[in-house]
Amino acid sequence: MSYSITFKESVWRDLNKIDKHQVKIILAKIEDLLPEGAESYFAFTGQFSKLRKWRVRNYRVIYTIKEDTVLITRIQHRKDVYRS
Repeated sequence: MSYSITFKESVWRDLNKIDKHQVKIILAKIEDLLPEGAESYFAFTGQFSKLRKWRVRNYRVIYTIKEDTVLITRIQHRKDVYRS
């Protein structure tokens, strides 16, 4: 199944904190791989069971699948992404 990709507004703030070259790589990978393979990446358990994570280099893309849409909620460095 092919999904459309949408971004939560806070993701753009996350991307502003990342090196521009890395942002280009991350966005290109999201565009190329996530629409077709969104269901194949790790799903959290417990209270975050609707969320999934995907690694792009040293960054984590946190997203959820709603019907035919992938909603990206966070993109941060792997050392910071799980902190509040």
